[in-house]
Amino acid sequence: MKAFIFDLNGTMINDMEFHLDGWHSMLNKLGANMTREEVRGHMYGKNEELLMRIFGKERFTMQEMLDIAHQKEVLYQEAFRPHLELIAGLPVFLREAAAKGIPMAIGSAANRFNISYVLDNLQLHGFFKAIVSAEDVTTSKPNPEVFLKCATALQAAPADCIVFEDAPKGVEAALNAGMEAIALTTMHTREEFAGYSNIRAFVSDYNDPVLQQLLTA
Repeated sequence: MKAFIFDLNGTMINDMEFHLDGWHSMLNKLGANMTREEVRGHMYGKNEELLMRIFGKERFTMQEMLDIAHQKEVLYQEAFRPHLELIAGLPVFLREAAAKGIPMAIGSAANRFNISYVLDNLQLHGFFKAIVSAEDVTTSKPNPEVFLKCATALQAAPADCIVFEDAPKGVEAALNAGMEAIALTTMHTREEFAGYSNIRAFVSDYNDPVLQQLLTA
């Protein structure tokens, strides 16, 4: 029995440019003086990890980082709300996978506040047997912890799990977990995934015919 594990941002919803806008604005208000493309290179892992990569571990207390991240997430949600929808083809793909009894989970570096924002507004909770968020792991991607916890919750062997990801660090986490990956090119080019041997296919959305093979294999 195969199992599907989905990242959230950039993988289920095409919202990464909105996150990038939010972080670019917030970080420069804090004095980072970074270009938008420089910020893009830091768009992985937990929010507090992003802040520590840029400002160092001593600049903010944990509570300050949580407050900064929450302010950014509120701005992101307000800006993205008019555009909130699943990536093309995903509604049908989820229904077909569910009809075939394929267990599914979400394994994301997003916090529960953002995950619930998406699942509540799009009424998606029924599709997912497990959700592993930033609050549920000790170490972020490319560490495989998030995906291994999803596999355990789905009662699936890692080798039987297929991860859907939009970020190289996420694909690397899947590789470290012993899982194949489908790479979505919503935020990164194919060239940015060079060197990862576990990519089964590249797709721009879920209408790609190659995904039908996953449902019938």
